[in-house]
Amino acid sequence: MSGKVLIYGGSGGIGSATGLRLRDKGYDLHLTGRDPVKLAEVAHSLGAASTAGDVADEGFFSRVAEEAGDSLVGLVYAVGTLHLRSLQRLSESDFLHDYMVNALGAALAIQAALPALKKSADGASVVLFSSVATLQGFALHASLGMAKAAVNGLTLALAAELALRVRVNAIAPSVTRTPLAEAILSNEQMAATISAAHALQRVGEPEDLAALAAFLISADSGWITGQIISVDGGRSTLRTKA
Repeated sequence: MSGKVLIYGGSGGIGSATGLRLRDKGYDLHLTGRDPVKLAEVAHSLGAASTAGDVADEGFFSRVAEEAGDSLVGLVYAVGTLHLRSLQRLSESDFLHDYMVNALGAALAIQAALPALKKSADGASVVLFSSVATLQGFALHASLGMAKAAVNGLTLALAAELALRVRVNAIAPSVTRTPLAEAILSNEQMAATISAAHALQRVGEPEDLAALAAFLISADSGWITGQIISVDGGRSTLRTKA
């Protein structure tokens, strides 16, 4: 395998695990992340180039596209939020922030990178991240569920629009052990309760998602596009207890 893959959120749990998988497959990498120090450490460990910044920063996507170069075989948007609050406690800014980071940010990232993605001779691949909360209703997920449902719509629309040149798919995880979920999973009782809600009796690990993300970027998935694929321990579809 060869070519460069741009990973937004490349210094996060899922992004860095995906980067490791792709590096081992022979891809070059360009990572983004909010924390310059952490990003530099991960980029160095993966032999990757990087651009530090926040997806909410003005001009960030165009700067990333310029620094990532004029040819890409893939883009992974592994950026997200986890604001779990009741409807009455959610402000307008909470809704807008979740939508911006999860959905609008994904659209703008792809838009900025599209000229480089279209230069891939064998076609490029984009991987986005949805959520189990778009398939099953959970209390306190109004803002997150709405934003991630927009990711599903974006995935389908762009898979149709960019067919033949760029494949677009999304992964829909359940709770995964990343820094983003640390506040929830650091409580052992809460972690045990959440694990028990899954048919496979555990929460996800970054590597569970990275394995699929790397596959979807690769030519091995060359006939897969427009799919929202659940990697959730069976939570969206299975009940093992009456």
